[in-house]
Amino acid sequence: MLDDESIESELDSKLEDIRHFSLPNNSENINGFICTLFEDPQTEELAFEYYEKAKQKLDFRPEKSTLKHLIRLVSSCVKARKFKLVNSLLQVFECDEEIAVLAFGSAMRGYNKLHIYSSTILAYERMTFAGIALDPGCYCRIMEAYMKIGDSEKVVALFQEFESRRIDSTQFDSQIYRILCESLGKSGRAFEALEFFREMTNKGISEDHSIYSSLICSFVSIRQVEEAEELFQEAENKKMLRDPAVFLKLALMYIEEGLMEKTLEIVAAMKRVKIRVSDCIFCAIVNGFSKRIGLREAVKVYEDLIMQGCVPGQVTYASIMNVYCQLGLYTKAEMIFSEMGKRGFDKCVVAYSSMVAMYGKTGRLRDAMRLVAKMKERGCEPNVWIYNSLLDMHGRVLNLRQVEKFWKEMKRRKVVPDKVSYTSVISAYSKAREFETCMKYYHEFRMNGGVIDKIMAGIMVGVFSKMSRVDELVKLLRDMKSEGTGLDGRLYRSALNALRDAGLQMQAKWLQESFDAT
Repeated sequence: MLDDESIESELDSKLEDIRHFSLPNNSENINGFICTLFEDPQTEELAFEYYEKAKQKLDFRPEKSTLKHLIRLVSSCVKARKFKLVNSLLQVFECDEEIAVLAFGSAMRGYNKLHIYSSTILAYERMTFAGIALDPGCYCRIMEAYMKIGDSEKVVALFQEFESRRIDSTQFDSQIYRILCESLGKSGRAFEALEFFREMTNKGISEDHSIYSSLICSFVSIRQVEEAEELFQEAENKKMLRDPAVFLKLALMYIEEGLMEKTLEIVAAMKRVKIRVSDCIFCAIVNGFSKRIGLREAVKVYEDLIMQGCVPGQVTYASIMNVYCQLGLYTKAEMIFSEMGKRGFDKCVVAYSSMVAMYGKTGRLRDAMRLVAKMKERGCEPNVWIYNSLLDMHGRVLNLRQVEKFWKEMKRRKVVPDKVSYTSVISAYSKAREFETCMKYYHEFRMNGGVIDKIMAGIMVGVFSKMSRVDELVKLLRDMKSEGTGLDGRLYRSALNALRDAGLQMQAKWLQESFDAT
C-alpha cells in the first residue's frame, strides 16, 4: 500500500499535468471541462483558474451549470473559512454582471451562517461601491446582518429601499418581512412591527409561524399583555403556534404580572396544539404560585398538572421537593426524591441540598451523612448549601469534630464559604464557649469581605461581652453603623449593658444616639 506522502506526491503530479492542459476550442467543451474539474473538491480551485483563462476568449459564454459551480465554490470557501480566496473570487466577479449578484449573495449567506455579520456588511458595501444592484436574496441577507447587530434603523432603511425597487412579488418577501418585524420587536418597537405585519398580510404575502412568534415575544418584552394575548389567539386560530419559547415567555409574563391563573391557560393551549409542557414551564408555574400565592397553592397546582398528564423534569422535581420541605411534608419530599432517582435524575445538587437540610431539621443526622456519601459515590460534588446544612446540624449538637472536618473538606474541595457557613461555625463554637476560635473565624470572615448582619452581630456581641473585649465590641458597633445594619431589642440591650458594665458611659451614650432598637 502507498503511504500518505506517496499519495500526496502522485496527486500533486496529476494536478501539475492538468495545469499544463490546453483549453478546448469551443465554448461548450470549455464549460464541460471546467465543470468536470469543479466536481472534484481537490481540483475546484484549479477549475476557477481555468474559468479566468476562459473569460479571455471572446467567444466564451459560461453555461448555467458552470455558474452554479462558481457560486458553490464561493459558498464552500466561506464554509472552509478561506476568506482571502473568497475576496479574490468576489473581486473577479465584480466585473461579471451575470454572476456578481449570485456570488455576493452566496458569500453573504455563508457569512451569516458563521455569524460573521461584519463580513456580510463589508460585502454589501463592496456591492454598493461597485454599482451592483441587490437582488431580493441579498436584501434578505444584509437585513438579517443588521438585525443581528441591533441596528433596526438600517434594517428599516434597507426594507424601504427594497420596496422602492421591487416590481413583482418574490420568494423572499415573507422572510424579509419577518426580519423587519423581528428587528423592530427586539428594539422595543413592537407596534411598528405589527403595522408592517398587517401591511404584509394585506398584500397577500403568506404568513409564517416565526413572524407570529417574533411579534408575540416583542409585545411580551414590553409587557403589553392585551396585544400579546390577541396575537396569541390569532396565531392559534391559524394553526401558527409552533414555538415552545412563546409559551414560556407568556407564562413568565403572567407570573411577573401576578396573573397566575392565566399560566394554567397556557398549559391548556399547549395541550390543544399538541406541544409538550416543558420542564421549564412546569417549574416556572409551580415557583410562580409558590411566591405569588403560597406554598399550599403551589402543591395543589403541581398535583393538578400531574393529573392532567404533565411530566415533571429535574428542575420541577427539585422545586416541588423544596416546597414540600418548607411545608413540613417530609414524607412527600422523600417520595419525590425517590421518584427522581428512578427516572435517572440522581445527580441534582439542589435536590440533595433540600434533602440534607430536611434531615438536619428533623434531627436525622445519620440519614444526612449517608445521603452525602451516596451523593459523592455518584460523582455529584456537594455545594456550599449542603455544607452549610452539615455545619449547622452538627453545630447544633456541638459535634465540633464534625464541624471542623466539614470545614476542612470545604477548603480542600475549593468550596467557598458564604455568610451562612461562617455564621454556623461561629455559632457552634460560641455555644461550646470556645470564644477564641469564634474570634478567629470572625476575623477571617471580615478579611474576606463579609458584611455583618443581625445574626452575626448577635453572636459576636455575646462573644465580645463574655471575653470583656470592649474595644472589639465598640468596633463591631461602629462597623454595623457604617454598613447600615440595625440592632434588634435584645441585641441593643446586650450591647448597652456590656458598655455600661465596662464603665464606658460615652460609648453607651453614642450607642443610644446612633441606633434605634427594632
